[in-house]
Amino acid sequence: MPITETELTQAREAWGNALIAISKAYEEGGIDAARALANDVLDAAYGYNLGPVLFKPTLASGEKTFRPTKEGALAYFVGHDENFPLDGGFGIKGWREVVSETSASFIEGDVGMWMGWVTFTDKDGNVTKVDKSWGYKKDEEGTLRIVHHHSSLPYQP
Repeated sequence: MPITETELTQAREAWGNALIAISKAYEEGGIDAARALANDVLDAAYGYNLGPVLFKPTLASGEKTFRPTKEGALAYFVGHDENFPLDGGFGIKGWREVVSETSASFIEGDVGMWMGWVTFTDKDGNVTKVDKSWGYKKDEEGTLRIVHHHSSLPYQP
């Protein structure tokens, strides 16, 4: 079945809600709780079961800029991984609201792509806005899987 615009919207909302849940799990249960939830989120939302995911996180650099493996994605979201010592844990920064703003999307059958801005607000009211692109593949069960995720801070001329 082809992907719909509604499914793209629902996938972005689910991702944002999961990020908030990971932050709250960290605050309430520490790193073990956050890691367990983030692991479940990666299994539910990303296509690591389909192959490498083309993931370029916002705050990643050097040799470990790109995260084609689940291990690398988990380290990015929760930190605390000696193999990724620069990761501070993007998912444990106290997020309370995640809002996406669409620039454009493209759907061709069971593949869909989206790009736009995502604004994150933390528990202290601090706001971070990033440029983001997601690519999705609908799996055999009809679940959208993130197979491409690129995020960067806006260019400052």
